[in-house]
Amino acid sequence: MTELEAGRAQTLAPVRSGAALHRYRDVLIALVAFAVLASLPLFTGSKALLDFVIRCSAYGLFATSLNLLVGYTGLTSFGHGMFFGLGAYSFGLIMQKLGLPIPVAFVATLVITALIAAVIGAICVRLKEIYFAFVTLAFQMLIHSTILSWASFTGGDQGLRGGIPRPAFLGIDLSNHVHLYVTSCALLVLGLLAMRQIAQSPFGYTLRMIRDNAARASFLGIDVWRAKLTVFVLAALFAAMGGMVMALFVSGAYPEFAYWTISGEAIFINMLGGVSTFLGPMVGTVLLLLLNDTVTRYTEYHGIVLGVVILFFALGLRKGLLDFVAEWFAHRRDAGEGR
Repeated sequence: MTELEAGRAQTLAPVRSGAALHRYRDVLIALVAFAVLASLPLFTGSKALLDFVIRCSAYGLFATSLNLLVGYTGLTSFGHGMFFGLGAYSFGLIMQKLGLPIPVAFVATLVITALIAAVIGAICVRLKEIYFAFVTLAFQMLIHSTILSWASFTGGDQGLRGGIPRPAFLGIDLSNHVHLYVTSCALLVLGLLAMRQIAQSPFGYTLRMIRDNAARASFLGIDVWRAKLTVFVLAALFAAMGGMVMALFVSGAYPEFAYWTISGEAIFINMLGGVSTFLGPMVGTVLLLLLNDTVTRYTEYHGIVLGVVILFFALGLRKGLLDFVAEWFAHRRDAGEGR
């Protein structure tokens, strides 16, 4: 080893050790979070609360996957919901038509999603920001129209009827509500941990560089198109995971899962929670579902209330809630250090 190589190794060693420390910390946090969520049925018999957490798992995976595009890469997708719907329908159809074991159907759904996302992404990521957003929306509407028109296969506007078979595997019976709850929590934690590792990896920092200045990133030798396509496919896979959780929860799949409004909800969730902090979309998911559940209980004009909330965050805080809290703590810390 030359002196230059030795010096470079010494320089990179603290960086690598710091990255490894953060990785172990994230794994520890994920294990603690899963333990807390999984033990919840031991302390409460509320089926409504468990259902709420399952819904948070589905939408949390979906919204956080969108933030890989929006917050980390600067790609605003108006059609990201197509992969949520694609995951729900692919999984449901595989289970209904082929009757495969659930783990096999899960993997097969991810493969189907990856292939379709690669084709769509190869077209979309070449486009400028506004065109990217609207072309993804066009593809979502195409998939939604296909679901409606292919009624003999997808059930049309009635969705997949007859329920989704849930054969037991490895001692797990997803027809049991507690087993379904724990499995949903496991998928949520694993999905978030995987996305966290992506965001904190060298690839994640490459995405940030592309977001800040794609031309400079290209000048430095980064294949911008390939990086965008890779994150587009990865985001699609995590969105499909959310769709599968929702399909298991409702034991079916419905055209609304692939309609453009589901993408709007994901964007709204990111606005509520924030896009510059990793857990912002999860906070936004909890806020949106609480708002929907609470407001619809008292008034049928829930759209007006949600509109007011959007205005508050857009004009008042001018950022998501977790972004606001993180910035406030940073200011307090800086002020304390300056004394």
